[in-house]
Amino acid sequence: MYTPPPFKSDRAASLAFAEARGFAVACAWDGKKPVASPLPFYLTSANDGTPRAAFHVARHNPLVKLADGTASWLLAVNGADAYVSPDWYVSPDQVPTWLYQVVHLSGPVRVMSEDELAEQIEALSAKFEDRLLPKKPWLSSKMTSGRLEAMKKAIVGLEMTVEEVEGSFKLNQHKSEPDYVAIAGSLASQAGAGAQHIAHLMREARPQAFANETNQLEGSVP
Repeated sequence: MYTPPPFKSDRAASLAFAEARGFAVACAWDGKKPVASPLPFYLTSANDGTPRAAFHVARHNPLVKLADGTASWLLAVNGADAYVSPDWYVSPDQVPTWLYQVVHLSGPVRVMSEDELAEQIEALSAKFEDRLLPKKPWLSSKMTSGRLEAMKKAIVGLEMTVEEVEGSFKLNQHKSEPDYVAIAGSLASQAGAGAQHIAHLMREARPQAFANETNQLEGSVP
C-alpha cells in the first residue's frame, strides 16, 4: 500500500486499529483474478509474537480452495473516511481530497481443524457480544446441538499468519495549524458519521491546535 510518510502508522497502532475494527475484506488471487469477501475477524499471537488473524467463510466460498498455507492473502481493514472540499481551507489553491484510516494485513492463510473452528466461533462471537454489554452475551450453547453442528459444517475456519502490517491514517497531518483546525471544524459540522469521526480523530491527534478554541469557550462562561 502506498503511504506518504506523514500518514504512515506504526505497527503497534496499526494492529490495535485492526483488532478494534474487527471487520475486513479478505482478498486472494486465484491465478486469473482476485477473489474477495467481507468478513469479521480477531487477532491472536503465536508464541513468538507473530500476529495471526482468525476468521471463517462459507464452505462453498471460492476463497477456501485458495487457503493453501503458502500464497499470501490481503486483509484490508477500513475505518472512517470523509471527503474534504478545497473551500474549507484557510489557505488558497487547495484541491479536493479524502481523509481516512486503513490497515492492510498480509500473509499466508491455512484451513483450521474442526476443533480450532469451534474455539474460533466462541472467541469471535464473544469479541462482538462484549460490545453489547450489559446485554447478556450470546453463547453457542443456546443453540440445539443438531443446529449448531449443521452450521459448523457449512463454514470453514481460516487463519492468516500476518507477515506484513501496513497502516495509513490520512488526517491532514501535513497541513498548517489554521488549515488543520478549519478542516476539522468543517467535518464536524457535516451530518455524516464518517466526517464527524474523522474530525474527532483530528482533534485527538493534535489537541494543541484547538487550545485557543477551548480557552475561548472557557473564557465565555460567566
